[in-house]
Amino acid sequence: MADRDTLPLPLEVRTRLAELELELSEGDITQKGYEKKRSKLIGAFLPQAPGKGMDPSVPHERRTPVTPGSSSRYHRRRSSGSRDERYRSDVHTEAVQAALAKQKERGKMAVPMPSKRRSLVVQSSMDAYTPPGEEHIGHQDTSSGSEGEGSMHGEGTPTSSQGSINMENWISRAIHGSTTSSTTSSSSTQSGGSGAASRLADVMGQTHLGKSGPIAHLSLKRKTRKVPGPPVPVTVENGNSGPGPVVRRSCEFGSGGSELVWQQPPLEKQENHSAPPDVTSYTTDSIQVERPQGSTTASRATPKYGNAELMETGDGVPLGGRVSAKIQQLVNTLKRPKRPPLREFFVDDFEELLEVQQPDPNQPKAEGAQMLAMRGEQLGVVTNWPPSLEAALQRWGTISPKAPCLTTMDTNGKPLYILTYGKLWTRSIKVAYNILHKLGSKQEPMLRPGDRVALVFPNNDPAAFMVAFYGCLLAEVVPVPIEVPLTRKDAGSQQIGFLLGSCGVTVALTSDACHKGLPKSPTGEIPQFKGWPKLLWFVTESKHLSKPPRDWFPHIKDANNETAYIEYKTCKDGSVLGVTVMRIALLTHCQALTQSCGYTEAETIVNVLDFKKDVGLWHGILTSVMNMMHVISIPYSLMKVNPLSWIQKVCQYKAKVACVKSRDMHWALVAHRDQRDINLSSLRMLVVADGANPWSISSCDAFLNVFQSKGLKPEVICPCASSPEALTVAIRRPTDDSNQPPGRGVLSMPGLSHGVIRVDSEEKLSVLTLQDVGTVMPGALMCVVKPDGVPQLCKTDEIGELCVCSIATGTSYYGLSGMTKNTFEVFPMNSVGAPISEYPFTRTGLLGFVGPGGLCFIAGKMDGLMVVGGRRHNADDIVATALAVEPMKFVYRGRIAVFSISVLHDERIVVVAEQRPDSTEEDSFQWMSRVLQAIDGIHQVGVYCLALVPSNTLPKTPLGGIHLSETKQLFLEGSLHPCNVLMCPHTCVTNLPKPRQKQPEIGPASVMVGNLVSGKRIAQASGRDLGQMEDNDQFLFLSEVLQWRAQTTPDHVLYTLLNCRGTIASSLTCVQLHKRAEKIATMLAERGHLQDGDHVALVYPPGIDLIAAFYGCLYAGCVPITVRPPHPQNIATTLPTVKMIVEVSRSACMMTTAGICKLLRSKEASAAVDVRTWPPVLDTDDLPKKKPPILYKPSNPDTLAYLDFSVSTTGMLAGVKMSHTATSAFCRSIKLQCELYPSREVAICLDPYCGLGFVLWCLCSVYSGHQSILIPPSELEVNPALWLLAVSQYKVRDTFCSYSVMELCTKGLGLQTESLKSRPLDLSRVRTCVVVAEERPRIALTQSFSKLFKDLGLHPRAVSTSFGCRVNLAICLQPHRLGKLADQGTSGPDPTTVYVDMRALRHDRVRLVERGSPHSLPLMESGKILPGVRIIIANPETKGPLGDSHLGEIWVCSGHNASGYFTVYGDEALQSDHFNSRLSFGDTQTIWARTGYLGFLRRTELTDASGERHDALYVVGALDEAMELRGMRYHPIDIETSVIRTHKSITECAVFTWTNLLVVVVELDGSEQEALDLVPLVTNVVLEEHYLIVGVVVVVDIGVIPINSRGEKQRMHLRDGFLADQLDPIYVAYNM
Repeated sequence: MADRDTLPLPLEVRTRLAELELELSEGDITQKGYEKKRSKLIGAFLPQAPGKGMDPSVPHERRTPVTPGSSSRYHRRRSSGSRDERYRSDVHTEAVQAALAKQKERGKMAVPMPSKRRSLVVQSSMDAYTPPGEEHIGHQDTSSGSEGEGSMHGEGTPTSSQGSINMENWISRAIHGSTTSSTTSSSSTQSGGSGAASRLADVMGQTHLGKSGPIAHLSLKRKTRKVPGPPVPVTVENGNSGPGPVVRRSCEFGSGGSELVWQQPPLEKQENHSAPPDVTSYTTDSIQVERPQGSTTASRATPKYGNAELMETGDGVPLGGRVSAKIQQLVNTLKRPKRPPLREFFVDDFEELLEVQQPDPNQPKAEGAQMLAMRGEQLGVVTNWPPSLEAALQRWGTISPKAPCLTTMDTNGKPLYILTYGKLWTRSIKVAYNILHKLGSKQEPMLRPGDRVALVFPNNDPAAFMVAFYGCLLAEVVPVPIEVPLTRKDAGSQQIGFLLGSCGVTVALTSDACHKGLPKSPTGEIPQFKGWPKLLWFVTESKHLSKPPRDWFPHIKDANNETAYIEYKTCKDGSVLGVTVMRIALLTHCQALTQSCGYTEAETIVNVLDFKKDVGLWHGILTSVMNMMHVISIPYSLMKVNPLSWIQKVCQYKAKVACVKSRDMHWALVAHRDQRDINLSSLRMLVVADGANPWSISSCDAFLNVFQSKGLKPEVICPCASSPEALTVAIRRPTDDSNQPPGRGVLSMPGLSHGVIRVDSEEKLSVLTLQDVGTVMPGALMCVVKPDGVPQLCKTDEIGELCVCSIATGTSYYGLSGMTKNTFEVFPMNSVGAPISEYPFTRTGLLGFVGPGGLCFIAGKMDGLMVVGGRRHNADDIVATALAVEPMKFVYRGRIAVFSISVLHDERIVVVAEQRPDSTEEDSFQWMSRVLQAIDGIHQVGVYCLALVPSNTLPKTPLGGIHLSETKQLFLEGSLHPCNVLMCPHTCVTNLPKPRQKQPEIGPASVMVGNLVSGKRIAQASGRDLGQMEDNDQFLFLSEVLQWRAQTTPDHVLYTLLNCRGTIASSLTCVQLHKRAEKIATMLAERGHLQDGDHVALVYPPGIDLIAAFYGCLYAGCVPITVRPPHPQNIATTLPTVKMIVEVSRSACMMTTAGICKLLRSKEASAAVDVRTWPPVLDTDDLPKKKPPILYKPSNPDTLAYLDFSVSTTGMLAGVKMSHTATSAFCRSIKLQCELYPSREVAICLDPYCGLGFVLWCLCSVYSGHQSILIPPSELEVNPALWLLAVSQYKVRDTFCSYSVMELCTKGLGLQTESLKSRPLDLSRVRTCVVVAEERPRIALTQSFSKLFKDLGLHPRAVSTSFGCRVNLAICLQPHRLGKLADQGTSGPDPTTVYVDMRALRHDRVRLVERGSPHSLPLMESGKILPGVRIIIANPETKGPLGDSHLGEIWVCSGHNASGYFTVYGDEALQSDHFNSRLSFGDTQTIWARTGYLGFLRRTELTDASGERHDALYVVGALDEAMELRGMRYHPIDIETSVIRTHKSITECAVFTWTNLLVVVVELDGSEQEALDLVPLVTNVVLEEHYLIVGVVVVVDIGVIPINSRGEKQRMHLRDGFLADQLDPIYVAYNM
């Protein structure tokens, strides 16, 4: 002990000693063994041997190759083998656990679970379920990632870390340009879970983890569960080396490599400092990390940003108040910024700029010298190498015809068939003869040399494939091997069809069995597959072929530049390309493989790979024939049944070579327990085809660990890198020298994400351990170029795309010259821009670098590259991290897809996994939240969307993997049908525009000059003057007009009411209306005992009774209020509104029909409201016979005529007071605008209870004398054509309707225009069809209505809109007369539509743009301003006038303005400025009413009748409805329009805000399985088009979004329903 502490030992030796002591304390070695090793370690440093340094020939014990003896300890711990998987090393699992623990330490939020309807939860039940192909083995694997972290510290093979050391020196050399003297620099360390965990335990002892409050259950139907963080692995062991606790941190690289253990010095010797640290080592500073950091980190207050302050309360109510705790939780997530607040950046005068990711000044940059191209060894020309592959076949087929060429297996692993070289030769000739001479006719053969032919053979029939392939080579036609199409709609098979089409393939060669198995039509023909050309299917079995004549012989020539075969390749986007390989390339490639693999004649090789393409084809079909080798082919189907089959065949045939994927090694590991007599000593080479995948290293190491005791030599494992374009790029050579260890690199992932190679030496979680894939192929030249832009050479410490210059590569993508040029004809440039070679290079599609000793390292593929925020991430790495979270427990290995989608100018990562059928909702969310944390911790990148789908539902590739592009396609089009989705836009999207800060307005003095504001004309406009009086205009009161009409034109019909069949239900002449009104007045006086000025509620269905009752009230001097009657089928929700209006309006009595009287007293009514408090109800079906003694005449025209109650779009019930003066002025204005006279007929299809609808229905006919044809909108539900048929039948020129009526006609009659024509429906007489509304014109609806009914004669310019609001029931109405427009040239575009920039609108600015420009929003003018109305646009905050084309509040001054709100709540003071506001400067005398709507005026080129230029008013939206988000003003309708467009199943949408969250409610018309598809689509479109992050997506059934009588959405009611949890949603997703 003492000598160890006084000696200045290097750090590395000290750690080794600590490790020995621990082994001793655990009883892993004897005291004697301990002393022996210890003395060997410190012998070199003992003073008595001063001359002797450490003998380099005695390697550290840690570096000895693993022999069964020294590895027994590791075996005990790891014999199960089940923890190793293709995508996992234990290191990674450990790193992931530590990352999760770290996140927990930060006080992470639990992910709010979404609520989901029961039916959806059941959907992913365990119905007839079979695990996906690869997985059935996995069931034996029960271990979880977090079990036994404590026992893991000793794992890892003490194989040599020489590779890492070289690597580190090499890199530091590359960086500093000098060699470091020491070769013992410690290899990089890396923390597993244990070290991090022990510190974590201390920290956790003192900090309170951020727990969220209890989560309220949203409803009985839903389950919510707090998601706990991961279990915390903690390892603290007491060694008996000293009293202090020893904290160990496990360090492994890919379960093999060096181990490094820190030990704190014993406490009592702490002042005794250790030796000066080794300068070459990178690990010194990681010692400081040991100290527990107390609670300082965790208790730091998070800075608030933006309006986080405001989030404490929503609407002044504490957040917990009336809303489910889930949303509360979500708000909390938003409150603590995950990323730092956005950096400042300038905002252009207009353009909002997206935050551009500023490069981090501290990010690692490449510092090495420029790399040199690496040349492979000379390709030695051996004398007996054949001049072409066909020549080789001829040679072996004739001189050793009995030699076995290929043995195929059945599913029991028994040899099924042995193909000899003789048979291969004769059969290939037969195939060649038949395809050249037996297809088509003698004069017109179907195939000529050079034509392309498809080879369609199943994976279990390599012999038939081999015969067909060589038959094609001999016939000089070009084989195109493809997968067998199983169904007509295979994932990706359509793309294969495009490839065949573009290659001009007309013939498909296939085997008998395969031909029988293809889908057939009833007539027995093979149908044409989707996207495929028409093919002739030709069976190549010998018995079906005719024998070639004696004199026929194939022409065998030397390899030349003709195409030998085409290999298909699937791109990232799913398209399929054909890579052409020339005959000379084919031969050269076989020679290069023969040389680098040392193949010799008659060797046996076991092939598990797909023999149709890639490594399986090159080794198992081509190179094997060149060398007369014997291939044992193991089909995929056999591997599924018996994963050890390939190992058994290696033993059985004493095979020298095996070609496998890491998957096959993994399966063998899982299954090897049952096998005793395995001996792999015959193997001299184990080719790992996907050795270029960074994650193959763990399979290789684990496989070596287990099978080394069964004779497997470590130097046998030969990973290789290949690509369809460059064929074999590099392969590790099988060496006899077992001392030369393979290269390893432990690289920092953050470095890799910046494209830089950094040996990771600090204690970091995020590292990637790579193994080399050997050196460059013989006869090839390799360089590394930057992945994007000009192919410039990389620096030595930079990751780039490998490019190869060699004869043995593909030459082109068939038929695609542009893409070929970019891939196969690349000229890499050096730093001065000169090409490094005159010969073109081929891009391999692999990302990596060339390390020391010319070893190639592959870090990923170009196809899997995702560039997020300027950093590069590899899909495979993210898959590995996701799988390491809870391996095999929750998702299937190999059934996980990672891809990126582009949203808002950056890539966003999407993870889709298949979950096991027995996993619960809670499991899913726990797993999802941990995956998010792990990926964030290890890759420092946010996942945008994580989706889980039921098992076996992702599209598969032919060999059972996931079809990535198809999955992405399904995700983007919303047909993936996930069962769980978690979106995290709040944490990932960091490039939103900066929130807008409002600028103070310019003061009045500087802007007003005459009628100009800041250089623009003041935005004001007015309708024409009311003009001279006519005979009926002398009356001040409507009641007088009616009496006058009853005397002068008693029998003139004023009203005609139609029923749903279109026949007249009733009608009223002037005198009938007058008499009826008199009787009602009598009834009010006698039975109601009412005084002048009492308020009377009229509760009538739309019709004639309502009109009579209204005039009856006027005759009696009472004030009528029209109220919509309760709906008999929906009393519970409609009756309270009636009650409320009756109470608020202080009605002294109610008048109604007998039917409604009964309804008001029914049982259902008393359940909904307190019926005892109704005022007296008068039934007008039973009228007194006598007329009143005297009709009431108001003394003052400014007294109340009636009250108009309406629920605004914001859900507020507001009643306005209409005086007699205003009522008469209103009627007069409409009469002038619409040119209404007694001879005219007008059709009205509106609800008659408020606003302009009421005025047109009840008042205008009496005032102007025209006949109104009344069509109750409710009748259209029975007969949608009713309104248009009436318009046609009565030859009406003017008609009024609402948006809901127009929508009903558009949807209900869309397909019936032909049958309507024959009924004769003729709309050619219609001059004006006005939509009555209080909102922005719905341009899409009016346009589709016009288009639809154009065939029935409707003039496109006839449709227009009106605009009214509470303070003035109609401001605009009626477009220009059609006649007046005719001289403007009706062929021109509609003059009343403009396109404005939606982004400018958010800043309250109007910017006109061209139609179709990005972010353009069409706005239609709201009709012509009524006579007697003046409008000005004012700033709603400062009340100053605004200029032309500026967005502001519309203010109106008119004789028919309402005179104020009528409410009992006494808040008139609050609203008083709505009716009498004055401008703050300019014309400060006029009294205006504020409409509460934003809009702008624009002077157009059109002139009106008086020759004045026409001012168009454009309404943008209600101020109350507008949402202030990120400092900008959004109108809900714009967001809703975007959302409705995203998916065919979204029928309606409404948005509202709650605190700072945007909530989107969508109605789903489709199966509930589609509900979750909508969440990502909705989130994407709102981000893309509006730069907003959706907080909550609620999917509901059709009809849940409430709509008022005018067809306007009641968003505030919806919001209240959401907060009170009354929507019964199908799914609620909370975006993180």
